[in-house]
Amino acid sequence: MLMFITCFLLGGISVRGFAFQETNSNANLALDKIGENSSPYLLLDKGLQFRITENVNALYNFDFEKAERGFKVMQYQYPDHPLPYFLIGLSTWWKIAPDVENKKYDDVFLKQMDLVIDKAKRMLDKDETNKEAAFFLAGAYGFQGRLLSERKSWTKATFAGKNALKYLNMSKGEEELNPELLLGDALFNYFSVWIPENYPILKPVVALFPKGNKALGLKQLEDVAQNAFYARVEAQYFLFRLYASEEKQPYKALAITDYLHAKFPNNPYFHRSYARHLYTVGRISESKEQSEEILKRIDEKWTGYEANSGRYAAFYLAQYYDRVNDRNNAKKYYLQTLSYGEESESQESGYYLYSLIALGKMANEDKNKAQAKEYFNKVKKYAKRKHPAHKEARDYIKKNKL
Repeated sequence: MLMFITCFLLGGISVRGFAFQETNSNANLALDKIGENSSPYLLLDKGLQFRITENVNALYNFDFEKAERGFKVMQYQYPDHPLPYFLIGLSTWWKIAPDVENKKYDDVFLKQMDLVIDKAKRMLDKDETNKEAAFFLAGAYGFQGRLLSERKSWTKATFAGKNALKYLNMSKGEEELNPELLLGDALFNYFSVWIPENYPILKPVVALFPKGNKALGLKQLEDVAQNAFYARVEAQYFLFRLYASEEKQPYKALAITDYLHAKFPNNPYFHRSYARHLYTVGRISESKEQSEEILKRIDEKWTGYEANSGRYAAFYLAQYYDRVNDRNNAKKYYLQTLSYGEESESQESGYYLYSLIALGKMANEDKNKAQAKEYFNKVKKYAKRKHPAHKEARDYIKKNKL
């Protein structure tokens, strides 16, 4: 049950992006004095923006060593500011992101976010109107809440989620930081309406905050995606997810994932999202090509390419071969989907369940009713009774007398 995640995304992912424009040719020139534009907020420092662009781009491209090297230099330069500590935590988060079931980095990540919270609270103690401090508090609590909800630590997750909303609300509406902080406004506007629509149990929490406007939130996200320096990719990340699911605009989702994969070609999350959206709009041959590359990278042990991405890729390949009536290859990749699904403990996912159904039908066509029944019983075991796959399995068993 992940009903709290969206609440935490409001803060947790809203500040994940920093310096997303193309790397400036002068980015490697040392700027000994940062702060020439004399802003009260470090986020607005143009010199620092140039300094961190290449490191954050490296992070998004899964070159963690290069990214973290730059962030540690920032920690030395700004020991009391939450920004460099947040970026180090962000690096850890992206080691988790391709497969959120991975618990290897949990303790490190939660401690890193605690440090961000401590630094930001110290800033807020000195100036209770500091929007930048609230910005980082929303982000750090949001990240903690999301991870804790994945781990089903509901009490801790609820506490973190409420704090994320509290500080996100505090960080709203700072004209000087727009369009960077406009991302926070956008997410607040969209999800403060979406949450009670989809999770009525959270209505009392959301009711404590100003009323949102979902249409305005979507427009603000589009503005950030076009105009922001820090938050451009983060807004694009949110937009492709919303376009694909809530807004039912798959071609817009595909356009964004196409760009993100081209910009960060070694990011497994963007890579599999691109393959997914190619599949969704019916560009099956192109999805096949991307899926083959994903499986190749898993075999070659590229950073971040693991079973969860393999589950996606294997299923798209199975579907391709199913459509071209190559039964042997279709069966091969459906079985591979099962293997990756079991490795990533994703037996309740649609890809796993529908692979079982496809394999069950193949077994029945081969007059192997015992094996067919075994596949369909697995569907009934792992799918919730209301899931369409569960109904399809029941109907097939009954119709074919398995």
